[in-house]
This record gives sequence, structure tokens and C-alpha cells, in this order.
Amino acid sequence: MALKDLLARAGNACEFCGASVGLEAVDVPPAGEIVLCPACREDEPVDASHWRCLEGAAWSAEPAVQLAVWRKLGQLDQAWATEAREGMSLSDEVQGWTETLASVEHRDSNGVLLAQGDTVMLIKDLVVKGANFTAKRGTSVRRIALVADNAAQIEGKVEGQRIVILTEFVKKS
Repeated sequence: MALKDLLARAGNACEFCGASVGLEAVDVPPAGEIVLCPACREDEPVDASHWRCLEGAAWSAEPAVQLAVWRKLGQLDQAWATEAREGMSLSDEVQGWTETLASVEHRDSNGVLLAQGDTVMLIKDLVVKGANFTAKRGTSVRRIALVADNAAQIEGKVEGQRIVILTEFVKKS
């Protein structure tokens, strides 16, 4: 979906917190894209209390937003987040995605469980096919996305390009 269409759907506001500055589309596989501000994309540091906005966003009718909120709440280690996640009323479609995601475990080269949004480090130089560059060992990849139906693959941005990375070549940071 084009950014202008996403912005129209979102009312020109971040679909988590309602901010209106620095909005960009963020892919939420397999649901589609949502619009988030720099704080909610974690491009800038935020106070833990910022994520309380998810309590309101959890009521979105948009499946991609529901899934993104459900995932983010699962990453937060706070009682209110667990309670909010358990209290979410998900559409049947989103419920199916959450069950699929829960059944596929992504693990790094050391066997550590990876989650959506984690930061990983490359443990080997990787030639990126079709992009004409090599992702160097030690490169940090932030805000990874888990490939829903393949436990051996994650997605992340390296040198501004979104690439698929095999989990055997990363370690959780």
C-alpha cells in the first residue's frame, strides 16, 4: 500500500501513539504495513512509559495494527503489558497469525530464542545477493522481523536495504 494511502487510513498519525511527526510505513509480516513515528519505530530512545499508548492502540480494527501491538506488548517485561496483551480482542485472522507465530521458534546461532523487534549481530561476512555489497561480521541489525513460516530466516535492514538473513549467522545482542 502506498504511504499516502496508509497515512489516510491512519488519519496522518502514528497508529500506536498518535504522533504526527516523522511518520513512515513499517512492514508487519504477514499482515501488511502500518504507520509509526520515530519513537514507536524505536529510531530514538523512549521512556518505558511511552509504550502505555499500546493500551489504546490494542483496540484498533486494523489487523496489521492489532498484530503489531500484540507483538510489541509481548516484548515488554511489565505487568500492565502482559495484562493488556491477554485482554486483547483479536480478529480471527490476527488470532490465526499469532498462533502461527507462536508455533515457529526462531533461534540464533547459540540457540537463544529470537523475538520480533530484537537486535542481532552478524557473526560472519554475508554476501548480499542482488544488492552488490557484503554485510560485514559484527554489523548490528536492529528491529528484526521474524519470517512467519520459516524458523531459519529473519529479516532486517543492513546498509539501508531490507534483507533476509539466516538465523545460523546471527547472535542476539
